[in-house]
Amino acid sequence: MAKQDASCCTPFKTTCGGQALLEGIMMQGPGRRAVVVRRPDGELDITEEDVKPRSGLARLPFIRGLFVFCGSMVHGMRALMHSAEVSDSGAEEEEELTGLDKWISDHFEQDKAMSIIIALAAVVGIAFSIGLFILLPTALTGLVGLVWTDMPLWVRSVLEGILKVAIFMAYLYLCSRMKEIHRVFQYHGAEHKTIYCYENGLELTVDNVRKQPRHHPRCGTSFLFVVIAVSIFLSIAIFTPLEIENTFLRMALHLLMLPVIVGVTYEFNRYVGGHDGPVCRALRAPGMWMQNFTTFEPDDSMIEVGIEALKRVLPEEKGADRW
Repeated sequence: MAKQDASCCTPFKTTCGGQALLEGIMMQGPGRRAVVVRRPDGELDITEEDVKPRSGLARLPFIRGLFVFCGSMVHGMRALMHSAEVSDSGAEEEEELTGLDKWISDHFEQDKAMSIIIALAAVVGIAFSIGLFILLPTALTGLVGLVWTDMPLWVRSVLEGILKVAIFMAYLYLCSRMKEIHRVFQYHGAEHKTIYCYENGLELTVDNVRKQPRHHPRCGTSFLFVVIAVSIFLSIAIFTPLEIENTFLRMALHLLMLPVIVGVTYEFNRYVGGHDGPVCRALRAPGMWMQNFTTFEPDDSMIEVGIEALKRVLPEEKGADRW
């Protein structure tokens, strides 16, 4: 990991970043967003759109992180659904809509229906993450408290933290063992390698990209890990001195603190991801290590997708995407 982390000291740090999809990559730059997906026939499906600049509250420190997070969820879900449709375009039969999706499609125009379905999928995804990584550990420690009635509050908070990290790691490990998700994580590696190649000032070729590391300091995996870490520290700092024992009250307060946690995490990741000192390297080390579960070495065809996606979003003005 030391060798990989040392490679974070690139001559240039870009704000361009992306997300791995099913047989593809979404990449976003300061003014453009591109989704590149490998079709079953081997050709590339390319979708591009302009990115509106943030304004007002969305640009303020500790508030902008929430806007970035919500936007990433919505655009990421839209790109994921698109990649699933394109990568499976060779299927003989189109899957029939059922349940809520069918009701929405029957009552709204196609574009409006798709927007509603994507928004609902994003909400469900966020709710699942909150329930699994934040509320479930709180509920489990509450059950432990029924048995260990005189458990100190600081011990309960620490136990909550241990459970959060354990559940998160187990989730990542199990996902990485699934064949389709493993390929998504290979595309994740291709995304990181492509960005590293660009940041090192090298020509975007398959050979140059292949030589780059697959761990990146400004990765979404690191963001999620820091979200959990910040929630642990806030739980200990707030719940213990206030002597909050009620499980449902603790769960409600976790929900109320979530916007604060996301805002703090965004600023934390933005700073440590953009600096290469020993302190910053130490702070981002756990998140970098977590990427062992979420990034794998890509093949050449995946690297080609990453190169095409990045080229589509690079700004015309050199340096306009500086971090």
